[in-house]
Amino acid sequence: MDISTLIILTVLFFFTSLIGVVTGSNSLITVPVMFQFGIDEKVAVATNMFGLVFMAVGGTIPFLRGGTIEYRKISPLVVLTVVSSAIGAALVGFLTNEGIRLIVSVAMIAVVVFTLVKRDSDVGEGSTVLRSYYLLTYVLTFLLGIYGGLYSGGYVTILTAVYVAFFGMTFTEAVASTKFINVFSSLVATVVFMRQGLVDYKLGIIIAVTMFAGALAGAYFVTKLNELWIKRIFLATVFLLAIKTLFDFV
Repeated sequence: MDISTLIILTVLFFFTSLIGVVTGSNSLITVPVMFQFGIDEKVAVATNMFGLVFMAVGGTIPFLRGGTIEYRKISPLVVLTVVSSAIGAALVGFLTNEGIRLIVSVAMIAVVVFTLVKRDSDVGEGSTVLRSYYLLTYVLTFLLGIYGGLYSGGYVTILTAVYVAFFGMTFTEAVASTKFINVFSSLVATVVFMRQGLVDYKLGIIIAVTMFAGALAGAYFVTKLNELWIKRIFLATVFLLAIKTLFDFV
């Protein structure tokens, strides 16, 4: 890989990590770009996942210091995620690139509609959560964990929307919790990919350092924003990404 390509990828990964602390969906941009530079599809997915581990850690640190994460509440979700992400990573060899793009496109459109419809619901944003919604949250966390381990494009975005709508979290709490959960999701998936020999470590280390720095900076910025601005950034970026992924597929 020549130096110009490496510089382009480094800048791209930094800025997507900076914004991705709020929105997630980094992989919807970074992985397709890696394809364009001739990196093998499976290697691109695996190496990107390697970087996501460090991004998730960097994005979680400011929230840990701020005491935003309720560990007791999300502990069962972490357990479900560890199991399901391992399953998802093991399935990588069975899906085509076209199939992944279709899944991502549909998921992103769905989360935009879902979030807009549910924004004034009495279910989310700190409200009392019904027992049935807890169960639904656990089921969706497990199913999304499979997708998160498989590819991760839009995974944190959708998970954030689910926790706001069904788990009684504000956007700030959901962003913090999904960053913490994504540490485990991406780590488990990375271990599976490493065992399959799919991670490009030379590129991965550079990406990891870049994504950690971008996420750390972005998370500190997010902790300074109020709830309304976090919601606005989230919705605007998800909508644009949904249009982009659908356009790319078509």
